[in-house]
Amino acid sequence: MIIYADNAATTKMSRAAIEAMLPCMEEQYGNPSSLYSLGQQAKEILEKAREEIAAVIGASPKEIIFTSGGSEADNQAIRSAAEIGRRNGKMHIISTAFEHHAVLHTLEKLEREGFSVTLLDVHEDGLVRVEEVEDAIREDTCLVTVMTANNEIGTIQPIREIGAACRRRGVLFHTDAVQAVGHISLDVTNDNIDMLSASAHKFHGPKGVGFLYARKGIRLSNLIEGGAQERGKRAGTENVAGVAGMAAALKEAAAHREENAAHLTAVRDRLIEGLGQIPHCALNGDAKRRLPGNVSFCFEGIEGESLLLLLDDKGIQASSGSACTSGSLDPSHVLLAIGRVHDVAHGSLRLTIGEDITEEETDYIIRSVTEVVAYLRSFSPVWRDLCAGKTKFIL
Repeated sequence: MIIYADNAATTKMSRAAIEAMLPCMEEQYGNPSSLYSLGQQAKEILEKAREEIAAVIGASPKEIIFTSGGSEADNQAIRSAAEIGRRNGKMHIISTAFEHHAVLHTLEKLEREGFSVTLLDVHEDGLVRVEEVEDAIREDTCLVTVMTANNEIGTIQPIREIGAACRRRGVLFHTDAVQAVGHISLDVTNDNIDMLSASAHKFHGPKGVGFLYARKGIRLSNLIEGGAQERGKRAGTENVAGVAGMAAALKEAAAHREENAAHLTAVRDRLIEGLGQIPHCALNGDAKRRLPGNVSFCFEGIEGESLLLLLDDKGIQASSGSACTSGSLDPSHVLLAIGRVHDVAHGSLRLTIGEDITEEETDYIIRSVTEVVAYLRSFSPVWRDLCAGKTKFIL
């Protein structure tokens, strides 16, 4: 039995996405900037996809810019807001301590350029407090950027309320919605969002393509100079096949979002209940205000890497956190941000399940994780000291 449980890292492409891409590679392969018919056919595909994507999030097609993925969209949104702020003498940015590194590293670079950055603490439940965001806003604040749903622990933030607070104070609000788009309901108008980042491969589209929503009137700064593509805001010949696949995948995800969420939430809760029976473990983040398919636990007395390798031997493909930092020996910054100590954070497991998971597979995961954790603890000197009372249990 092979169970893929790392959908937060990437998803399997849907048949709808593949079928939308094939004609763009075999027949309508023209450059959308070309004036002859083959190029104009490609342009029509591009603009139809822009309309379909905009419709899903309640935007205007002209507010959608195609990018190479979520990281590029994050960078362009944040740097654009920073440049707007610089021109107006406002060089303070607010974010949180558990954002994706595409956000955090961009903010670090801006700090070196003279900007001031406030990273809000995240509470043990993995949720940002709206009042703390509003309290942090200053006269010189130019941007608040808070992710919609955390990529490691899956907690869903109160973005509508945060966006409303920003509107009241006249501050731009950006959200990294890479993990959320296609999985939960989002409406950029109702949710008070000025800019939003998304990536196709998180909702069964292809890798290497994403989009940035930027509300009409926001002057975007270019990251890539060159041609006049994307209304001059993102140079380079558009990935027409990728965009077509992204639009098809998102349209399908939106059409089946409620039924998929209901199924995944039931499986998620079953996993949380089953894995919660393991002694000295803790669920990371709020049990309910989290993505339907995300389950994140810490197990005391073990190392996450060993847990993943042994689960892989049993056919379960999971992770300990973000795929972008899987080569790091340091504990997850997300887990540290919610208060997990280093030793506990090292023993983490993230299961992000797909819509096709079965009851049998769910029970197999619970049984396998329970067995592997017990096995690893059986020869762990850390666990032995804990059981002997030489050190105190944390969980």
